[in-house]
Amino acid sequence: MNKYSKYFKNANIIIGMIFILIIFILMTVGFFYTPYEYDAIDVDNKLHFFSAEHILGTDDLGRDILSRLMLASRVSFFIGSTVSVFGLLIGGFLGSLAGYFGGITDEIIMKLIDVQMAFPGILIALMMIAVFGGGTANIVMALSIMSVPKFARIVRSGFIKYKNFDFVKAAKARGAGHLRIMFIHIFPNIMPEIIVTVSLSFASAVMSEAGLSYLGLGGNPAFPSFGKMLSEAQGAIFEAPWYVFIPTIAVTLFLMGFNFIADGIRQIQKEEKNRI
Repeated sequence: MNKYSKYFKNANIIIGMIFILIIFILMTVGFFYTPYEYDAIDVDNKLHFFSAEHILGTDDLGRDILSRLMLASRVSFFIGSTVSVFGLLIGGFLGSLAGYFGGITDEIIMKLIDVQMAFPGILIALMMIAVFGGGTANIVMALSIMSVPKFARIVRSGFIKYKNFDFVKAAKARGAGHLRIMFIHIFPNIMPEIIVTVSLSFASAVMSEAGLSYLGLGGNPAFPSFGKMLSEAQGAIFEAPWYVFIPTIAVTLFLMGFNFIADGIRQIQKEEKNRI
């Protein structure tokens, strides 16, 4: 049996993938078709309930909520993906160096990581936004820097665990170089932990961006995002409660999807450890 097949039989992972797939389909369709322009204002039809013309209703300016939701999901996927990839590349590289070589290399890298972790992540984001402004690029930069420590620590612990295993010693005996040992022999063995970290980092980035956008510190103010939609909807919570529920449900599906996947992988790892 394929060693990865057990991951696709886990209920948590399946549920998480379904949740994410719903938002992913919404985003993908939005690249090719939206019912209306996301910024098309029609004040005569503001705060309309679900209808054939507006499947998810309209907002306080008469804009189509479904069209805006399609673009908001694009923003979240872009930010989550970029932050996770940046954290994995930079944090993973630093963590692998620290864990594999140890000694002074480990001490220097982890001191730098500890210094960064001493500051709350959202505080770093707010500081960068205050200095460089609240554009999407600056939001991504701030959240990406925030994601580095978690990847560095996870990868470091994995390298410390495996670097003295017999298969690593055998690779050294055959004359394999450090980079080959690090990224061909050791790195694949910590993929479950990395996938968990990627899932949690993705969810954290989406939540942080939504929070910053809700506070008016997000990217382009004319472009929709989940947090901005929630901020706009709060003034109409009693008049048009569906306007609040729709972006809330969307961001909840996003966050729960990645958390379900992370929980499923952890559950499988725990079962494997119990069998050993």
